[in-house]
Amino acid sequence: MDNQASAFLNRLEQAARGSFWEHIGARIDTFAPDRASVSLSIQPHHHNLIGIAHGGVHATLLDSAMGLVAMAVKPNENVVTTNLNLHYLAPIAQGEMRVTAEILHSSGRMITMQGHVYDEDGQLCAFGTGTFRIVEWRGNQ
Repeated sequence: MDNQASAFLNRLEQAARGSFWEHIGARIDTFAPDRASVSLSIQPHHHNLIGIAHGGVHATLLDSAMGLVAMAVKPNENVVTTNLNLHYLAPIAQGEMRVTAEILHSSGRMITMQGHVYDEDGQLCAFGTGTFRIVEWRGNQ
């Protein structure tokens, strides 16, 4: 990983302190400017009422992994999700959930990503796409 990528990840790590990302226990496993892999260890608070990882956990990790790459594509801009589309294929009840994300297309103010959710055995459990838009953020006004 080059110095620029390392500095980018350090900024993200600082920003994540006390955030939802930290609260759910997510972590960045691998990172490159056009792809990333994130994961979390499934805990009881990640479960839905039938004892499997809640679909929102899948969605959160997919959105976060794809957003991470979208931010890397436009490191000096603010990027927000405008569309997230998921397909659930198989449940995950325990162990590690791993999500990969990569860029499909970037033009102007829009970035399109794809991501995949795997269990610790490498079984594909969900996949999705996301669209991200570059916005001007003026802070809390």
